[in-house]
Amino acid sequence: MSAIGFVRDLAIILLALESLVIGVVLVILILEIRNLAKLLREEIKPILDSADETVRTVRGTTSFVSETFVNPMIRVSGFASGVMEALRILTRRG
Repeated sequence: MSAIGFVRDLAIILLALESLVIGVVLVILILEIRNLAKLLREEIKPILDSADETVRTVRGTTSFVSETFVNPMIRVSGFASGVMEALRILTRRG
């Protein structure tokens, strides 16, 4: 057997072993991707649902505060400004 034939046979064996290792790594990678998808479904989704519920609560709270406090304060402030302007005009000396 010549040296070139030996190197060729050795290269074929090494490539076959490398292909097996790559195949095993790909199988492990696919299993890890499956586990990640399962994690996303089972653990992340409830967190997102909770965040969505919190956003709805905050939205409701801001609407309540706006309707019961901010809008009346704007009306009172506008009325007070109008009264002050009317008094200023009435008390101005011409």
